[in-house]
Amino acid sequence: MASIFTKIINGEIPSYKIYEDEKTYAFLDINPEAKGHTLVVPKVEVDKIYDLEDDDWNALWASVKKVAKHMEEVTGRRVVMKVVGTDVPHAHVHLTPLSETWEYGKTLKLREDEFEEIRAKLAF
Repeated sequence: MASIFTKIINGEIPSYKIYEDEKTYAFLDINPEAKGHTLVVPKVEVDKIYDLEDDDWNALWASVKKVAKHMEEVTGRRVVMKVVGTDVPHAHVHLTPLSETWEYGKTLKLREDEFEEIRAKLAF
């Protein structure tokens, strides 16, 4: 059975896409720790990040770097990178812009229009 991230990548579930290339997909986390909290995932479904083939591993980290630098430029804030690996069985990296109110693990409740405004600001 496909993971929720594979369904998002395939367009079966809507997302607030920030970035996409041949091997990766980045979108806003719907349970964000801060405005702009983004997930970067490989398009290939692998449970553990360290089980990625080298080309997918390299593509993932190249996209993480690209998206994080872009987020920092747009938001003016340092970006936290996390690999947790327990919430969804599909390798992914969390990118979260720091803010004065950011607390690890505490999530925000945002409206659809807020997500869309953030997506429009961060998408490239």
